Amino acid sequence: MLNKVRRSAGVTLVELIVALVIMGVALAGMVAVYTATTRSSVDPVIVQQMQAIADNMMEEILMKPFTSADPAPPAGGARINFDCVMDYNGYGTTGVQDVEGNAIPGLERYNVAVEVKQAALAGIATSTDSLRVTVTVSMPGNGSIVLTGWRTNPS
Repeated sequence: MLNKVRRSAGVTLVELIVALVIMGVALAGMVAVYTATTRSSVDPVIVQQMQAIADNMMEEILMKPFTSADPAPPAGGARINFDCVMDYNGYGTTGVQDVEGNAIPGLERYNVAVEVKQAALAGIATSTDSLRVTVTVSMPGNGSIVLTGWRTNPS
């Protein structure tokens, strides 16, 4: 009888090194994707805060009357003097402020901009009885939130 040489079951050193190299390359790729995703993502708390600021500003504007008895916009930047929707056109701040113009602590890095225009309705020329309100809240390096609302003349 011939002596058969038995080979032990297992992996060779070469196979082990090749497997480690493949796993290392795959892990490096996963880490690179994770790093890029983390770096480019916006903190959800910041997004929620921008949304809350935009919601509150939009609600404040849309609660105002469509037109004012005094057609001239009020002097000064305090929103407490705004008496109609159009007074908000061009309003903007660096740092969120209350209606009296006081800075709100903790919200200094947020920017607010408001644009009010006569709105075009369903392909019809711009109407004097409808306004489109756009509120943009941004934070440098974290993008922005844009809300659009409409206000119509009830009369």
